[in-house]
Amino acid sequence: MNRLVVIGLDCLTPQWALEAWLDEMPHLKALAEKGVAGRLRSTTPPITVPAWTAMVTSQDPGMLGVYGFRNRASYEYDSLQVTNGTAVRASRVWKILSRNRLRSLAMGVPQTYPPEPLNGILVSGFMTPDKEAVFTYPEGIKGLLDQAAGGEYIIDVKNFRTEDKDALLASVKQMTKARFRAFRAFLKADDFDFAMMVEMGPDRLQHGFWRFCDPTHRLYEPGNPYEDVLHDYYLAVDEEIGRTVEAAGDDASVMVVSDHGAQAMDGAVCINEWLQSHGYLKLKEQPSEPVRLTADMIDWEHTRAWGEGGYYGRLFLNVSGREPQGCIAKAGYEAVREELKAGLEALGDEEGRPIGTRVFRPEEVYREVKRIPPDLIVYFGDLHWRSAGTVGHGSWHLRENDTGPDDANHLPDGVFAWNPGGDRSPRRAERYQIYDIAPSILTFFGIEVPEEMIGESII
Repeated sequence: MNRLVVIGLDCLTPQWALEAWLDEMPHLKALAEKGVAGRLRSTTPPITVPAWTAMVTSQDPGMLGVYGFRNRASYEYDSLQVTNGTAVRASRVWKILSRNRLRSLAMGVPQTYPPEPLNGILVSGFMTPDKEAVFTYPEGIKGLLDQAAGGEYIIDVKNFRTEDKDALLASVKQMTKARFRAFRAFLKADDFDFAMMVEMGPDRLQHGFWRFCDPTHRLYEPGNPYEDVLHDYYLAVDEEIGRTVEAAGDDASVMVVSDHGAQAMDGAVCINEWLQSHGYLKLKEQPSEPVRLTADMIDWEHTRAWGEGGYYGRLFLNVSGREPQGCIAKAGYEAVREELKAGLEALGDEEGRPIGTRVFRPEEVYREVKRIPPDLIVYFGDLHWRSAGTVGHGSWHLRENDTGPDDANHLPDGVFAWNPGGDRSPRRAERYQIYDIAPSILTFFGIEVPEEMIGESII
C-alpha cells in the first residue's frame, strides 16, 4: 500500500463506534480487525478547534497558541476573536508532504480557512464564511464541488442548535452524503498520495439528538420518534466508509479518526454568576434577564476574574500591569488562581452533590504556552456540564444550554482505526494520542518526523 486516505469524522464517539454498534458497522470493523483500533485521546480541551489542527501538526494547543474557537488577541478586555487558519504557524502534514513532492487532497479539515497553497487540492473547513468566499486551492476547483457532490456541496449545516429536529436531521444527512461523494470524486480523479476529509455530521447530530438516543441522559424517553437517529446515522456513515475504501483502491491504506467524542450533558454552570457571588466579578448593573456578558457591563476596578462559556470554561484574571485596569498584584496571582481552582472543584450541583469538576493551569498541561492563554481551564463536572457565560440567571446552575438546545458535551476520547497495510507493524494500544496521527502519516511515507512533533508514530 502506497496511498494513505484519512476519513475524519468530527465527534464520532467510541461508546457507539467502537463498542455498542461496531458489530453492525462491517467496514469500520474490518479496518479494526485487519489493523488496529482504539480510543484516541484528544487535546485539552477536547474541542474541534484546536483538536484537528493538533492532529495534523502533532503540536498541543499551547504550542499552537490556539485554545478554542475564540482567543484573546491582546490583554484588552474585549479582544476575544474567532480564530482561523492564519493563526496556525506550525506545518500541517500536507505541507511537509508537499516539500517531499507528494500530492495531497485535504477536504473539510477545520481551521484551514483561508486556504493555503499545497501540492494538490484543499477545500477549507466549516469555519468558511460561505461559498462566495475563496475557500479552495486552487481557486478554480470551487466550481466543481457541487458537481462532484452530486448536488449541493454543503460546508456546514446552518443551525444545529434548533428545535426543528426533522430539518436538522435532513440537512445533516444531505451534508454527509454530499461531502463523501465529493471526496470520492476528487479521490478517483487524481493520483493523490495522501487524502484527508473531515465530516462534521456526527457532531451536529449528537448535539441535536443525544437525549433522544442515550438511555443515560436525564431527558431520555423510551420509544420516542428519534430514538434510532444516531444508530441509523452511524450505520449510514459506515456504508460511506465502505464506498470510500473501495474508491481509494487496493493500493490504499485507510485510517478513520475523530477529534473527540460525546457524552450526555447534565446541565451548565453559570461561571460568571458564580464569580459574582464569590466577589471576583462586579457588574455596573445587574441585568433583569439573561444576556451575554460584554466588557462594557463590568466594573473593572472591582473585578478580579471573569469567564467565558462553551463546552469547557475559561477564566481570565484582571492582573495589574497586564490588563488595562488590573487589580490583582502579580505577587498575588498564584494565590488567586489556587483559590479559584479550589472553589470551582468543590462546586456541586443544585443540591450540593459533587460533580467532579477539574481545573487546569495551562502551563501544567502544555509543552509551551504561546500567545495569550486563559488563566484557568475548567471542565465542569468533568465535561458532563458545560460553561454558561451569560449573566442575569440569578442561579449558578442551568439544566439547559444558554445558547440554544444542546443535549451533549464533549468526551476527551475520540475514535481511531487503521489498517496500515504491507509489512508495517502497528503499535497496539487501548488508547492512542491525537498527537500520534501526524507522525504516523509521515512514517507511512518514509519521511523523518520533525523534532517539534510531540506524538509517536503508531507504525
